[in-house]
Amino acid sequence: MVAMKPPLKIKNSARRVREYLTPAEIDALMIAAKQAGRHGLRDATMILVAYRHGLRVSELVSLRWSQVDLKQGLLYVTRLKHGLSASHPLFGPEIRALRQLKRDYPDTDYLFMTERKAPITAATFRKMIARAGAIANIGFPVHPHMLRHSTGFKLANDGRDTRSIQHYLGHRNIQHTVRYTELAAVRFKDFWSD
Repeated sequence: MVAMKPPLKIKNSARRVREYLTPAEIDALMIAAKQAGRHGLRDATMILVAYRHGLRVSELVSLRWSQVDLKQGLLYVTRLKHGLSASHPLFGPEIRALRQLKRDYPDTDYLFMTERKAPITAATFRKMIARAGAIANIGFPVHPHMLRHSTGFKLANDGRDTRSIQHYLGHRNIQHTVRYTELAAVRFKDFWSD
C-alpha cells in the first residue's frame, strides 16, 4: 500500500505579490468595510486600530475598554507571543471612531462586539477583512496579519528608526523588526538626484 503524502501548502508568495498594504489600500479597505455591512463603523474602526497599532488579530479582538484612555489619548497594548506590551498614543481619527463606538455599544467590556453582545471572534474578523479586500479590489487576498506588516513597512518608509519600530510592534528580538527596514523604499531615496 502506498502512503499518501499530504498536499503541499501553497506559499504566500504564490497567492499575493506582497504581505503588506499601502496606506492608500488601507484607506480603501476601511471604506469598503464601512459599506459592506450593518456594522461598518465597528469594522472600519477595527481595521484602523489594528493598522495604527500593529495588532495581531488575537490582540485586536481581546481589546477591552479598560485598556483605552480617551481623555489622555492612550491605548495600553497587551502583546501576545511573549511580546513587549506598551502604551501607544491615540490620534484624532482613532479617538473619534472609538468615541462613536462607545456610544453605539455602551456598557460593554470589549471594544468590538457582535449584535449579541459577545466579543468579535478572530474568525469573524478574518472573514470581514477578506470580504472588504475583495470589495476594495485590492487585487490579491487580504488577511488580518497584513495590517501588522503594513504598520511596520509604513513606519520604516517614514524613516522611523528600527529600535522604535521594534518597541512599537512589541518585538522582543530586533531581527523580527529588521525585515521592515531592510525593504523600506526610503533607503533608496537619494540614489538619483533628478
